[in-house]
Amino acid sequence: MSEPVVAEPRRRLHPLSPVLQGAKSIVVVIAALSWSTLSRVGLGWFAAMVTVLVLGATVLAVVSWYNTGYHVVGRELRIHEGLLWRRTRAIPLERLQAIEVVRPLLAQLTGLAELRLEVVGGGKTEAPLAFLGVAEAVALRERLLRIAGRAPDVVPAPDGTTEPAAPPAPAGYELHAVANRDLVTSQLLTPQAFMLPFGLAFVLAQFLTEGVWSFIAVASTLTAMAGVLLQPARRVLDDWNFRLARDEAALRVRHGLLETRAQTVPLNRVQAVGVTWPLLWRAKGWLRLRLEVAGYSAGEPDDRNRPDRLLPVGDLRTGELVVAELLPGVRLVDLPLVPPPRRARWQHPLALRVIGAGLHHRVFVVRHGLLTRQLVIVPYSRIQSVRVVQGPVQRRLRLATVHVDTAGGSGAAAVDRDLTEAWAMAAELIDRAHAARRAG
Repeated sequence: MSEPVVAEPRRRLHPLSPVLQGAKSIVVVIAALSWSTLSRVGLGWFAAMVTVLVLGATVLAVVSWYNTGYHVVGRELRIHEGLLWRRTRAIPLERLQAIEVVRPLLAQLTGLAELRLEVVGGGKTEAPLAFLGVAEAVALRERLLRIAGRAPDVVPAPDGTTEPAAPPAPAGYELHAVANRDLVTSQLLTPQAFMLPFGLAFVLAQFLTEGVWSFIAVASTLTAMAGVLLQPARRVLDDWNFRLARDEAALRVRHGLLETRAQTVPLNRVQAVGVTWPLLWRAKGWLRLRLEVAGYSAGEPDDRNRPDRLLPVGDLRTGELVVAELLPGVRLVDLPLVPPPRRARWQHPLALRVIGAGLHHRVFVVRHGLLTRQLVIVPYSRIQSVRVVQGPVQRRLRLATVHVDTAGGSGAAAVDRDLTEAWAMAAELIDRAHAARRAG
């Protein structure tokens, strides 16, 4: 008979957590109180309103901190929160997909970090612990990953300090570090940055010919230009000092300038690998790699919360190196890509030559995209279901699309295959998926 599981003492977040939460509230309050409010009530009343609201937000943050705690019970992480309405969330660690240590700018200045967990079926971050000390966050991440990988009959010690000794983690090694120079250059080779000088020249020409230099016109122009540059600039800040490493069972990704992120993704959670060749990158031979990980919703409102970064920019040799670490025996240049039949040109008059699909001995692979070339690689062991779909035009052309679904949600699709080939491909995919799961 197994021994009863005793919960370890509940622990609180870092005492500075309310300060950081209150600091974030200041930005929200000032944004909510527009400049029109300042002009109506005057500086003194405006300052008083801001002070009252900030103090109120800080008090709520302190009360929330006092009533928030976490501890590990058996193979669950339990998080307790709430004052009037108490809530306890129990997260089974065997469903754990990835753990991320995030350090926003204020957290970096105060030596704190936020721990975010992703679980199977979660549409967003399950239980962010904001904030912990950096050492505590890293130690908790490693501990949860160890528990998630243990046999069900092994549990941590109740006090959290005399946990049964686990085998030491093998020393990790760095796979690749992206040069910041290449990162900046890659974002300059985007449609937004490439077209910006032309848009600016057009606006200046309008001003010069019409002679109108009003403040509103200039401010609106600068705002529009800033909006155009927002996405490339955010990508540079997010992927700054990008480092990719791995140990025996996990990928470790570090990146970020104003907000640093340290993500740990178990290799057995990776559902697919995506390769992208943007149009303006092809002259330099650059590509981008991403991951599809179980537990992360494709509809996540903030794409920075998805650990899909595998290589923000790199050449083909680097891409081959990284893919080989994830999928041994798979080379990007040797994938068996077969185009659709010629009658599919009615569906793809320009892109038919770049569309392809094939069955590698380890993975299913599809390619598509005319301007932005994309390749999706799905290991057979990650296939959840296979569908053959035929639309009205496809029925007249005797074509069909083979969809492969994964736990990550996106999967892959071999579009416009010959109908007989599509059914044969679907049957072969099902057989190989069953064989891969039995072997695994």
